Parts: sequence; structure tokens; C-alpha cells
Amino acid sequence: MFKKIVITGAAGFVGSHVYDHFRGAFPKSEIVILDKMTYAADVRNIPDILVNPKHVLVVGDVSSLDICLRVTEGADLVIHLAAESHVDNSFGNSMVFTKSNTLGTHAVMEACKRNNVKRIIHVSTDEVYGENTKGIFLENDELNPTNPYSAAKAGAEMLVKSYFKSFKLPVVTVRANNIYGIRQYPEKIIPRFSLRALSGLPLEVHGDGSNLRHYLAASDFARAVELLAIKGNVGEEYNIASEIELSNLEMANLINSIIRPNSNEVKFTTDRPFNDSRYAVDDSKIRNLGWSPERSIIDDIPNIINWYKQNSSRYSRVSL
Repeated sequence: MFKKIVITGAAGFVGSHVYDHFRGAFPKSEIVILDKMTYAADVRNIPDILVNPKHVLVVGDVSSLDICLRVTEGADLVIHLAAESHVDNSFGNSMVFTKSNTLGTHAVMEACKRNNVKRIIHVSTDEVYGENTKGIFLENDELNPTNPYSAAKAGAEMLVKSYFKSFKLPVVTVRANNIYGIRQYPEKIIPRFSLRALSGLPLEVHGDGSNLRHYLAASDFARAVELLAIKGNVGEEYNIASEIELSNLEMANLINSIIRPNSNEVKFTTDRPFNDSRYAVDDSKIRNLGWSPERSIIDDIPNIINWYKQNSSRYSRVSL
């Protein structure tokens, strides 16, 4: 179906799972990965790239239009995942987030327009809606980002929408919950808590730990991306969600109960400048296309912890 697929950011966590899925679903396709190979990227996340002659890794900055033009030439499908994604870091050097997430998206959209790419999946986040203390957000609800990361992603969405409106660019936007799985860099809650518990350290929880998040498996997300690449309506947005909602404290207690059931060490730390109490979205739209999550964080967390135990040396230089 797709002769050439381009995936930006595929050496990172989510992108590597999307790459795994698409190389299995479309074994005859040429796949080009564009990745800047920043601290959270790792070629070990995509080992097949080293042995498959039809797959290529291009190391480059997604905000460079010249590079985007080169890699998207002849592409049937572009999946744009490359982004700075750790919210905590956006309260520091926020300009990096604007360059990567907003300017980078602009470069990708412009390159896709010039190269007449037939289908684009733009990966956004449920955080663009902002805080939701009760209820759920629909795709047509107002965007109200509350931190520099989500603001940069919301800005990217405005550019994407403008390219659809002005140039009829065939782009679909996806907004997903917190995605979990193996190979996630330990700045995020699950790998960080897992590695700290495995090292005998207390689990540091922001504020009182009451902030709620929904957890979506990376494999379920990748299936959703494939479905939308084939059946999604261009110019539209799709929420991708899981029904399982846990507070940060509940996640800490869950990981502690598996790794060290006789100890429940939690250390409450100063919260970040603003920490949304809850995100929640309605995903009826994509479910009507036949998608639903197959995996559960509750069932998967033991295997994820075991992966980090077996691969802890990979992160030996990371400050936990």
C-alpha cells in the first residue's frame, strides 16, 4: 500500500514502537527514519535499521526544511512524531520546544506540500486541551494548553490545520493519552520509578501525587496510527485513549508493590510550576472506525519493570 514511509523521531520511545509496527505491517515498504538523535533517542531502539537494506536512518534536525525536503521526496506516507516531549524540561529551556515541536512541524508540513505526499499523520497530545477536572474532551473542544510543551504542540496543530485549509494537505492529527512501554527514557514516570525502585531509592512524587493520567500502550497507539493512515479523514483530529486512569501516587505504589512489596518508599517533592490535575479525552471517533485498546497498564507493568531490570545498564549514566 505504501511504497515509501517516512517516520520522524523513530529512534525515540513512541516512534520506535510505531516503526516496529509499520515494518511488520508493510514489510515491502521502504522506511526512512529522520531523527536528530538527541539524549532520549537510541539506535538500540531500532536495531532492524542496521540490517534491513530497505530501511534508512537519516540523522538530522526536523526543523531543517532542506533535510525534510530530502527525506520526504517520493514518500507515500509521513508519520511526524519528532518532538521534545518531557514537560518538566519545558519550564526551563522552552525555546527548544518551540523550535522542535512548532517550527519542526512547519518544516515537515512544507516539505510534504512541496513533495506532494499523499498522506501525513501528525502526532499531537491530549495535553493541548489543558486541564480537565471532570468529564472528557471531544476533538472539537477548544485548545487551552497550560505549559510551554503543550503550547508548542497546540501551535503545531494550528500550522497543520492551516496547511489543510490553504493547501488541502492530506493530514490527520492524533491526540493520545500518556503512552507507556519498554524503551522509554527514564525522565518519564514509569521508567524513572522502576529504575529508582530497582536501585533501592525512594520514588519521588511531584506535589501530593494526586494528578491523574490515562495510560495507553505503545502497541495500541501504533495500531491506531496505521488505521488512521488508511481510514482517517484528512483535515480532522482523532483522540486515542485508554480507560485506565491512575494517579501518580497510585503508579508509585503499584511499582513499589511489584519490586519491593515490603517497602513503600515515596518521597513527596516540590511540584512543577503548573501541573494539570487531570487529562481525559473521548475516543469514540476512532472506536467507530474499529479500533480499541487491547492492552492494560496493570497487566503490562510487571513485564515493563522486568525489561528495565534487564536493561538497566543502558541508563547507568542517567541521573535518576
